[in-house]
Amino acid sequence: MGFHIANEPEADRVLDEYPFAVLAGMALDQQYGMEHAFRGGWKLLTRMGDLDTARIAAMDPEEFKAVCAETPAVHRFPASMATKLQGIAVIVEQEYGGDVTRLWTEASTGKELLKRIMALPGFGKQKAQIFVALLAKQLGVKPDGWEAAAGDYALEGYRSVADVVDEDSLLKVREYKQAAKAAAKADKA
Repeated sequence: MGFHIANEPEADRVLDEYPFAVLAGMALDQQYGMEHAFRGGWKLLTRMGDLDTARIAAMDPEEFKAVCAETPAVHRFPASMATKLQGIAVIVEQEYGGDVTRLWTEASTGKELLKRIMALPGFGKQKAQIFVALLAKQLGVKPDGWEAAAGDYALEGYRSVADVVDEDSLLKVREYKQAAKAAAKADKA
């Protein structure tokens, strides 16, 4: 099928070929446009020549921050996001032997998958639920109970990045998020 999240053919190709890029994109999808967040792996690959988690984990933190801050930066907050990405790479190395796909392929239940994702830096419950839904909807990773673990993000519709498969669905997800923000703001008033 191929990813169509980054809205940039080369960046989407990197998502297709490098599982760490998908995880990095999800980590970067915070206070930043989702298509820009999912270009992060592509930016790192073009600067570093690879997305080797062992190399990222072992890099001097200041050096990795500098790589993430090169123009165009991987995120509007490149230093804090570099710390998160490097922390994720360390966990991938220590817990999953450098194979990021083991994070999801070895989870026997949706609950376990959610727990594994929530153990990553920067992944709270909602972000982890969205990533569970993305894995299921776009990569076919569907351990028993994934729907319950993903919550409403498992439902059909255009709620999150998990539902972005083309430019039209990207716009629908953006509209859904804007409507949800407006409703939340109205509830506070």
